[in-house]
Amino acid sequence: MMAPADKIKVLIVDDHQVVRQGLRTFLELHDDVVVVGEAGDGLTAVELACQLEPDVVLMDLVMPRLDGIAATRQVKSQRASVKVIALTSFTEDDKVFPAIQAGASSYLLKDVSPDELVGAIRAVHRGEARLHPDIVRKLMDAMRVAHQTGPIRGTPTPTADLTQREREVICWVARGCNNHEIAQKLVISDKTVKTHVSNILSKLNLEDRTQLAIYAIKHGLADSD
Repeated sequence: MMAPADKIKVLIVDDHQVVRQGLRTFLELHDDVVVVGEAGDGLTAVELACQLEPDVVLMDLVMPRLDGIAATRQVKSQRASVKVIALTSFTEDDKVFPAIQAGASSYLLKDVSPDELVGAIRAVHRGEARLHPDIVRKLMDAMRVAHQTGPIRGTPTPTADLTQREREVICWVARGCNNHEIAQKLVISDKTVKTHVSNILSKLNLEDRTQLAIYAIKHGLADSD
């Protein structure tokens, strides 16, 4: 059965059936979201992502046959337009950084509220990103330590051509704000914020807002006023 074109198509991936059922039950309460399938392991997730062409995949990270990080990498390599939200219980560096590097647009913990999860699904569908507050704090702490020992692999070198306004935008992106929220805080239009974000990504040679948030944390821009 074809999903309506105006709905966000979601594939749920988790090795616990009760978790999948809980997510499905809640998500299907929302008129703009439809669950197109479920997978209990990474290999099945990759197969279904190709077959069902979801807009968003909720991806557990620790699963049999193929873990969520490898599955994310394969999904993104085969269908780059699919947005992946890492939805897990783990906050360790060996999960967070590889998941984002593999192509996850957002990294959320399973204790995130249902409303926040739906908000994240809508956000990544719009091309934005979401990081769980605990992950943001952890990344900020880790980046402060890493600053003493050298850059994280894949982190771009800081550039000097960012404007003051662009630095302000980066700060709010790192704090998890969407374009509309940034526009309100800086008293500018949503369109202007979108232009700033696009210019920033181009200047820093980054692909998305998640990478930008990590960049900001690494280089101290997340603490800017």
